[in-house]
Amino acid sequence: MKVIPTALPDVLILEPKVFGDDRGFFMESFNQKVFDEAIGHHVDFVQDNHSRSRKGVLRGLHYQITQPQGKLVYALSGEVFDVAVDLRKSSPNFGRSVGAVLSAENKRRLWIPPGFAHGFLVISESADFLYKTTDYYAPAAERSIIWNDPEINIQWPIDVAPILSEKDRVAPALEDSQVYD
Repeated sequence: MKVIPTALPDVLILEPKVFGDDRGFFMESFNQKVFDEAIGHHVDFVQDNHSRSRKGVLRGLHYQITQPQGKLVYALSGEVFDVAVDLRKSSPNFGRSVGAVLSAENKRRLWIPPGFAHGFLVISESADFLYKTTDYYAPAAERSIIWNDPEINIQWPIDVAPILSEKDRVAPALEDSQVYD
């Protein structure tokens, strides 16, 4: 597996080895030992999630204030612009974001450790998006930050208003949100 650093040192792009020929391809979609070596420590994944969304859907920026989740995310079909935002007040990168294109074609994964908000925008006609999490979904702990917060200043690859859930439409700005110490 190739490990590609991002502008946020704890967030990593992971590119699996793909073996292809005229029949198709083969790759390990996940190997715990290889993953642990890539990020430098062991994590346990406890839940897998799958969403399907159409072009222009933006989900996020989501996090859990208690039971924070690390996420290993990827697009099984289609293409998304995926974003992580550092919400650790003690971090020198607090409030900074990083984005990456994840697609069925490039097969890249993004590792987002606990302490970060996460969101993605579907840029293909549709996308099946999968993510492994290090803690269970806890609805009472779920929080959101508005997708277009000027303080975070994410450069989303979109020129029209995204399709949002009501929760994401009314999410607060970073300055009004609970964050991690």
